Amino acid sequence: MKIQPDSLKPIYVQIAEGIEDDILNGILKEDEQAYSQNQIAREFGINPATAAKGLNMLVEEGILYKKRGLGMHVSPGAKNAIQQKRKKVIFTELLNELLREAKKLNISKEEIKLMIDNMEGGLEE
Repeated sequence: MKIQPDSLKPIYVQIAEGIEDDILNGILKEDEQAYSQNQIAREFGINPATAAKGLNMLVEEGILYKKRGLGMHVSPGAKNAIQQKRKKVIFTELLNELLREAKKLNISKEEIKLMIDNMEGGLEE
């Protein structure tokens, strides 16, 4: 997980996204203990309340759950939930933004498809 203090994105959001990335990358697995707010605060030199805000955001989304006396754990189905959430963001926000900009620049759908097909490091089928 990486935190960029000079980012426009709030630190607590970066924490939540970093934990999500660790779940997606298999670093944190379902039902395993996640990082504690004190671990995060020490690691990144931030206020524990900020770390807690990022963790609680994931609890509210059902990505993490609290085990009394044992800390935060990764919820069953968390990886799938994160994938679905991020797909929705791609389709509703990023793709719409791309299409609006393409329209301004008079880029056709066919050109966009060709660009995607020709991208290096693109998705494998």
